[in-house]
Amino acid sequence: MDSTQLQRIGAAGANLPALFVASEQAGKRFWEFFTVNIRNPNTRRAYFGAVSQFSDWCGQRNLTLANVQPIHVAGYIEHTMQLLSKPTVKQHLAAIRMLFDWLVTGQVIPLNPAHAVRGPKHSVKRGKTSVLSTEEMRLLLASIDTHELIGLRDRALISLMAYTFARVGAAMQMKVEDYYIQKRRGWVRLYEKGGKVTELPCHHNLESALDEWLSKSGLSRQSGAALFPTMRQGKVNPSQPLAQANVYTMIQRRARAAGIMTKISPHSFRATGITTYLQNGGKLEIAQQMAGHESARTTGLYDRRDDAIALDEIERVVY
Repeated sequence: MDSTQLQRIGAAGANLPALFVASEQAGKRFWEFFTVNIRNPNTRRAYFGAVSQFSDWCGQRNLTLANVQPIHVAGYIEHTMQLLSKPTVKQHLAAIRMLFDWLVTGQVIPLNPAHAVRGPKHSVKRGKTSVLSTEEMRLLLASIDTHELIGLRDRALISLMAYTFARVGAAMQMKVEDYYIQKRRGWVRLYEKGGKVTELPCHHNLESALDEWLSKSGLSRQSGAALFPTMRQGKVNPSQPLAQANVYTMIQRRARAAGIMTKISPHSFRATGITTYLQNGGKLEIAQQMAGHESARTTGLYDRRDDAIALDEIERVVY
């Protein structure tokens, strides 16, 4: 397979960044890094953007692949710290370091110039994702008009993310067959990051929303169809799952219609679900298992129970 074919597969026809045009081997190894080494499409997209920006920065300084040194990578990191958030800068450094490691093992360059470069320190104890209150969540679900199919679909999708803590990417991958009956209850099968498969029983409200959506849409008889497909003029396209960008737009529209002022995203339902579960006596380790997190510390970033404490305390300031 030549570099042109790898390019077409690896980045949907994107141009090879100038820094890696040094040789055919460098270009081939570059595309192999994105097609062979990185499986997650979101990571692939983010890393490609990061190394492309690094390539542009090097080009402005007449640097070639052969003469990039640790001091240059460090200079790029200092430059990006003035423009980007610390987590994004750390992601850029990770992309550059991993790509150069790949080039070293492929004998394109002798040493990794990013190996010794340290990124900015960044410690987070509280996530930034917006969380809805219990009342706002009820209001949002109740405000959706379910007399039409699109309302049934949207209610079922939002319910899935809120009750199972599912990422929007996992929800969009679901087929009708990933909702099934076991022990007389509905269960869902979620394909999460890192190839993890999580199977969870449905909350009775989620089970009801999914049953009504599948029954009235006719999808219950199409096991291989997308569970949350696109719709056009009120008709379902079972072969085309809803795009993540469209999910975001739908959520904004539904929130505005419900009169909710909080700025939310699909990830807000993950944070809202985890917070509500913990508020009602749930265990952090179980929330971690449901969310598919590697560590309880990550799950803890979604725990916003302290928000209520902070609000109660600030109200003590009376004039």
